[in-house]
Amino acid sequence: MIEPKHSGKTSVPARPGRARHGCGVTASRQQVVNEARIRVRYAETDQMGVVYHSNHFIWFEVGRVELLRQLGFSYKTMETRDDCFIAVVDARCRYRAPVHYDDEVVVRTYLKHVREKMIHFGYELLRADGTQLLAEGETTHIVANAHMKPRALPEKYLKVFRAAAGRP
Repeated sequence: MIEPKHSGKTSVPARPGRARHGCGVTASRQQVVNEARIRVRYAETDQMGVVYHSNHFIWFEVGRVELLRQLGFSYKTMETRDDCFIAVVDARCRYRAPVHYDDEVVVRTYLKHVREKMIHFGYELLRADGTQLLAEGETTHIVANAHMKPRALPEKYLKVFRAAAGRP
């Protein structure tokens, strides 16, 4: 059985709709949130010194992979041991403020919804000091096997994901 690991990462109240205090995640049920720190590299910026928009999706992936690690397993293990892949079928990002070379940012990643054959992640990109929301995003994934045929999420993952989403 997979048990969530808490390695200094954040477990915060779940998000009810769009309610928010400051840049944080708020509500009544406990929801696991991973915070991954990233320093912007020069190669991630455009000629104006602003982070190129597609890099936000790469950072969301970093947050997603780290959230899985925080929950006690790796995406690689899901694929190799359980023939369980989570393929992106929808990705969105709302850009709130520019990010520049050498800025330090935090990607907050959490589970919004989990069903047997679908997983919905949410993301917040913040300045490392927590003073400004830079972007918000979400990705929707279908659960598939190695041949990209839909399948149910194995119960051991489903249970952990639902608990992490604050919906056991």
